[in-house]
Amino acid sequence: MRVIELDLADDVVARAVHVVGRRAYRVEADLIGFDGIPALSESLADMRSRPLRWLGAVDDATPVAFLAWSGPPVDVDRLCVDPGWFRRGLGTRLLGELLERTTGAVTVSTGADNSPAVALYERAGFTRTGTVEPVPGLRVATFALQRR
Repeated sequence: MRVIELDLADDVVARAVHVVGRRAYRVEADLIGFDGIPALSESLADMRSRPLRWLGAVDDATPVAFLAWSGPPVDVDRLCVDPGWFRRGLGTRLLGELLERTTGAVTVSTGADNSPAVALYERAGFTRTGTVEPVPGLRVATFALQRR
């Protein structure tokens, strides 16, 4: 398994990332009891148009997990692992790669009831900074990692 930068201008890569994201966010929606996660209804074109950088864990040349971020300052926009690849350390590996490639503070948010994601960020040294409810029924935990 390799971690590489992904180029969403490549149609094959973009479609694979879109599918992985939909599958991963479907699991999160079930975990947190909220079907309105924006990425679940995001079109491929909308996803590609976001001003994000992308890292992917690839099996052969196919992304099976990815992390997208903006910045500086670094804000993790999404970290998704295809459910068929859960519990293999891919989220940890992608997050570690991001932390090696960037400097300064990092922020991230996830569904407050998404215990696997919450545990991942806490293991990586992030501190929970709060819980917000951007829309009724959606509780989101926010995290920060302070670095020099």
